[in-house]
Amino acid sequence: MLSAKPSPRALTIAGSDSGGGAGIQADLKTFAALGAYGTSVITALTAQNTTGVQRVMVVPPDMIEAQCESVLSDIRIDAVKIGMLADVDSIKTVAQVLQRHHLPFVVLDPVMVATSGSALALEDTVAALNEWLMPLADVITPNLFELSVLTHQPLASTETKMLAQGEILMQMGFHAVLLKGGHLEDSDHAVDWLLQAGFDPICFRSARIDTKNTHGTGCTLSSAIAALRPQHHNLENTVAASKSYMHGAIAAAQYWHLGHGFGPLSHFWRTKRD
Repeated sequence: MLSAKPSPRALTIAGSDSGGGAGIQADLKTFAALGAYGTSVITALTAQNTTGVQRVMVVPPDMIEAQCESVLSDIRIDAVKIGMLADVDSIKTVAQVLQRHHLPFVVLDPVMVATSGSALALEDTVAALNEWLMPLADVITPNLFELSVLTHQPLASTETKMLAQGEILMQMGFHAVLLKGGHLEDSDHAVDWLLQAGFDPICFRSARIDTKNTHGTGCTLSSAIAALRPQHHNLENTVAASKSYMHGAIAAAQYWHLGHGFGPLSHFWRTKRD
């Protein structure tokens, strides 16, 4: 009798996207496309489409915890992706769950949201991320805006400034940081940098695709890293494979006309050409 090798089991802890392009929905699509079995914990419900987010409802902390414990008490999890955590209580709850279960790999996509619209609320959330989740994340994947907020620095406009802010995060105690430079001034290439304690910085440079269908790229990349890390020997190879997958997903969806705003990626591009 043949015994099938079990797929990697990945857990996404994030908000939902009713439009299907980002959040939990994008994470589960990515997991499936990359051969991982996906599980999920919903931290917030959003009324969202390609034009933006119209409303957010935060899931109570006890329900976030209940979802986590339900999954983790039954299914072995090889990697976790953490996305939208809308308030301090949500952050603390997830951190306490991770501390109890000692999961093997955690990627944190620091989605910045202040449901009240208050800058003070956002500052509280950032402080809680730094205090509670920073020590537990194996890699963090900020874009330029998130990097600016986390480091309290002006928005980086060059690779040099982006790297300097990344070093600030490393000095704060992060194990590894993937700096996403998709909005840098270089119009021909998308440039990301991976910083790891004890290693030289590694640059990932890919040709920029001229498309407005980029909704959910951050969610897709971080969930790809979670899905692929158990399948690769190190983080560098994992990031390279994840970026290759995402580049293909953007390219396959570049001519889509779905909605009136920024459309999603084609997550299953490897199995179905659209």
